[in-house]
Amino acid sequence: MGVATLSLIGLIGLAVLFDYTNGFHDAANSIATVVATRVLRPRWAVAWAALFNFVAFLVVGTAVANTVGQTVKSEYFGMAVVFAALLGAICWNYLSWHLGLPTSSSHALIGGLVGAGLVRGGPDAIKAASVQKAALFIVISPLAGLLLAGLIMVVLRLVFARADVARTERGFRWAQLASSAAVSLGHGGNDAQKTMGVVAALLVSTGHLHATGDKLPIPLWVMLLAEAAIAAGTLSGGWRIVRTMGMRITRLRPVSGFAAETGAAMALFTSTAMGAPVSTTHTVAGAITGVGLTNRGTSANWSVFGRVAVAWLVTMPTAAALAAGAYWLVTGPPRPLNLVLTAAVLVPLLVLLVRAVRRAPTAADVDPGTRAVAVPLRPGAGSVIDTGLVPENDEVRMPRQRVAPERPDLRAGRSVGEPL
Repeated sequence: MGVATLSLIGLIGLAVLFDYTNGFHDAANSIATVVATRVLRPRWAVAWAALFNFVAFLVVGTAVANTVGQTVKSEYFGMAVVFAALLGAICWNYLSWHLGLPTSSSHALIGGLVGAGLVRGGPDAIKAASVQKAALFIVISPLAGLLLAGLIMVVLRLVFARADVARTERGFRWAQLASSAAVSLGHGGNDAQKTMGVVAALLVSTGHLHATGDKLPIPLWVMLLAEAAIAAGTLSGGWRIVRTMGMRITRLRPVSGFAAETGAAMALFTSTAMGAPVSTTHTVAGAITGVGLTNRGTSANWSVFGRVAVAWLVTMPTAAALAAGAYWLVTGPPRPLNLVLTAAVLVPLLVLLVRAVRRAPTAADVDPGTRAVAVPLRPGAGSVIDTGLVPENDEVRMPRQRVAPERPDLRAGRSVGEPL
């Protein structure tokens, strides 16, 4: 087996690692709401999300893979560009995850490709249409999620205005399983395609595949590998970001969680059909904020949302800068000096990342459990929260209102006012 073949296998492995980080980094997109609303415990939630992430390739096409795979023009695409792009994206994924920021793995990868491509061949190496489409949806995807989820929440409140709150709440706990599965399908269908596109473009550039026109061929084994990696990453969780998405932007109940997930899923499927490599993170965060704005008894935490929005804006340029540095490190110094310098950077990074992962929050740290919180519910979809007893470490500030004392309800086995 030659050096070129070994290098190709190594790069495919690096692409799988990126897909894995995408899975645990973006797992919060589809499980944060079901965990925050106590519909599923964290371990069951990630298993549910992983299942639908894996089967996504059976539902959607490969239009997004073509968009991402053609970010760098074929004549400039090569092993060094792919290595630098993936390394830049992986480093940004780990850094933003460590800070608990739900940023976009998709935009990190596109930024990495742009940074490495610019160093490789200047502006002529970049296919502007692909980058413009990705940059445009940085703005469109969170707005679409916010508007759709907010509209769904308003409609649900009107439809269930006179419905029994407890019965409505129980019904939407089941409905949230379906909406969460839809977001996972959207995530697996859109995000895993980025890795498919990079691997397919790499295989074409090395002569192992032959492209027909502007369409990249995506072998079945590449699809299965990408979906399996993202599903495995989802199973490992991403508990820092789950905490940010599900518990720090706004307070959620099953109805508002369903509205957020449904709005986000609609936006994701539409974008995937258009071949736009959108950010699942941006879309879901916008949707969660949208339902928070429509609930009179709760509010959106704009300080947290502001930090997230700033991270969105710096993702592509930061990943591009990291990838540009990685490309120079690989190709600039003469051999074997470049190999020594690359190892000198990678080994400490790997050590720091392993230590960070070992000290990371676990499922138990984000599990709401069965703590009783006095939450009197108004009629109207059981989603408007007025609370005078806010759980510890709850970063969402809500208006303090008077709460009636809890009265034991022996027949129901719970206290009056305890959330369903």
